[in-house]
Amino acid sequence: MSSGWLGLRDLIAVLDDEHSGTALRRYFAPGAFTGSQFEALGGSPKALHRDAVVAEDLIAVELLNARVPPGVALDLLQGDLGQRISDELRKIPIGVDLSDESARTYIEDGGPAELAWRLLTNRHGVNKAIAGKLLARKRPRLIPVYDSVVACALRGRPGFWLWLHEQLRAEDLLMTRMLRKLRVEGDVPTHVSDIRIFDIVFWMRHRGDHRSRGCPGLPNVGPSL
Repeated sequence: MSSGWLGLRDLIAVLDDEHSGTALRRYFAPGAFTGSQFEALGGSPKALHRDAVVAEDLIAVELLNARVPPGVALDLLQGDLGQRISDELRKIPIGVDLSDESARTYIEDGGPAELAWRLLTNRHGVNKAIAGKLLARKRPRLIPVYDSVVACALRGRPGFWLWLHEQLRAEDLLMTRMLRKLRVEGDVPTHVSDIRIFDIVFWMRHRGDHRSRGCPGLPNVGPSL
């Protein structure tokens, strides 16, 4: 790996490494990781609640080792915050992928996804990771899961949503095509989005080596399961 932020070729090198397919199969092995049920919890389709945060969404976030504070949870389920988040979600098509050209409209500054994210992070106890995971539950094809382990593996990319959108579209959707290839190699369930595959690969590849302080990020392509 090169020093500094990872570039497209670094990302492709990780995704193309044989250990990444192994990581995906391990993640989705029955009973291995609760996060493997993040998208599946509550069954499909979820069209009835596509624009509203419901109790199952809060539980799903906990499957990813995050927790919405109780007061915020109540406001999401039966208060003004929930209504305001729903107002923004209604502006985002359920089928848009982060790799789509149109995705930028929804995730850029002032877009509905970014506004919903700000509404959440402005509440006490809701950090960036929690807000992102909750929105990823509602729009899993558009909003990536992004926590401290993945951020460290990628060496701390600012503006992550837009950056990942650009990487997914670069070189005739090279990375997008690689993620779809990995879906097959890793026996990933069809309801799991391309960007969730990206998250899981980098999380699995770095979780064992990650340190909360002074961590240099993902150092090279190799086994770290």
